[in-house]
Amino acid sequence: MEKEQRWKSLRLRGLRQRWIFNSILPILALLVLVVTLFSAGVSNYYYGTMQKGLETRAQALANSFNEYFMDNGFSSYYQKAVQSAESFEDKNRIELQFIGSSGRIQVSTSGLTAGTSPGTDDITRALQENDMVPYQGRDLETGEEILAVSCPLTINGRAVGIMRLVTSLREVDRQVMLAVLAIFLVALLCMLLVVISNLLFINNVVEPVAVVTEAAKRISAGSYGARIENKYSDELGELVDNINDMSLKISQNEKMKSEFISSVSHELRTPLTAINGWGETILDDDLADDPEQLRRGIRVIVNESRRLSNMVEELLEFSKMEDGHFTLQIEDVDLQAELEDAIFTYQELFRQDGIALEYHPGDGDLPLIRGDSERLKQVFCNVLDNAAKHGGAGRRIAASITQESGHQVVRIRDYGPGIPDEELPFVKQKFYKGTSRARGSGIGLAVCDEIIGLHGGVFTIGNADGGGAVVTIRLPVRA
Repeated sequence: MEKEQRWKSLRLRGLRQRWIFNSILPILALLVLVVTLFSAGVSNYYYGTMQKGLETRAQALANSFNEYFMDNGFSSYYQKAVQSAESFEDKNRIELQFIGSSGRIQVSTSGLTAGTSPGTDDITRALQENDMVPYQGRDLETGEEILAVSCPLTINGRAVGIMRLVTSLREVDRQVMLAVLAIFLVALLCMLLVVISNLLFINNVVEPVAVVTEAAKRISAGSYGARIENKYSDELGELVDNINDMSLKISQNEKMKSEFISSVSHELRTPLTAINGWGETILDDDLADDPEQLRRGIRVIVNESRRLSNMVEELLEFSKMEDGHFTLQIEDVDLQAELEDAIFTYQELFRQDGIALEYHPGDGDLPLIRGDSERLKQVFCNVLDNAAKHGGAGRRIAASITQESGHQVVRIRDYGPGIPDEELPFVKQKFYKGTSRARGSGIGLAVCDEIIGLHGGVFTIGNADGGGAVVTIRLPVRA
């Protein structure tokens, strides 16, 4: 028991792991991708917007200097640079630097940096390329993340200095981090909701599956007829109903199989006992002076041997039917002639047992049909024998053949007690004998139903008006 519980736990845990792997991991990967793309987008937006604004402002100041102050000599340029640095409005956020061709800061809104060399490549490139160059990275002096834009100051088209705007990225980094943190928290909340909903869902699936699995194991172990309480209204409920139906049908089949084995054992023992008894009597006793008794014994042996042969034949036919080897030899068949042969065969036998077999042929000659004559005659003989065994108390059996709506219809009716209504749906099932005490294997009607079905016909059994049972066989007429 402990081993089974451990195996069940491992199986369920494995199912949960596969469920999580197949459903949650793709969602997690998608959320990671969304967060990554969002973070990159926010960073590009903030840094790009800031850089564009800084470039616009730097370009305007540089153009002003190049147009009005650079041609008047160094003293005019330096004086205007100092004046611009002192009057720069955003000096708390942005540092304005004027850098000479040597790369050292000449004037700055921050007096601390005057005379120093920033050492970043944007200055060198702006001097070499005579064009505006941005820079985003670490300040070599302070180690702080900065954004800078360097614009060349020119005299006669030649770069002689740099006007540079520098701003710290600390505030922008903070805004980016807050935005990324917000989307990360949203993604984490979504992930938690997905995990919780999946765990609830898988528990609602796994636990019923475990119950169904245990019930299926009990059924496979031999607890036929075991049922599962159905608490579900979805596909699981349909599965439980199907398993319950399967369990019930297996239980019924097992019961019928047991009854069949018991019945066949009894049916075989009875004629064998009679044959053995009369055989010993004939051998041991001197019956030469009593020919009547001798004929009686031989007649019993012949009848019981015939019954054994019929039973073995039924079993062989049933075995072929179960294995899928039940085949037909199709040819043109005179159905009326086959029925009349069967009636002629049984008429005298029934008369000896006190049963009248009446036959009512159809009007005129009936057309041929396509079928297996031997199999169809087997059906007629089986039905007639069945009518005598189960309805012989009525001392009368009626058989007829007619053509109705493109079918030839054979009806064989007895005048016995009939079939209980609750047993009618099962009488054609294999091994089923119901409450009848008549001898037989319980598979004859199942074989008949199979044969007629293979002919494209319909084999039905019901109770007739006025008492007794009636078997109706409908076979299509050849086109």
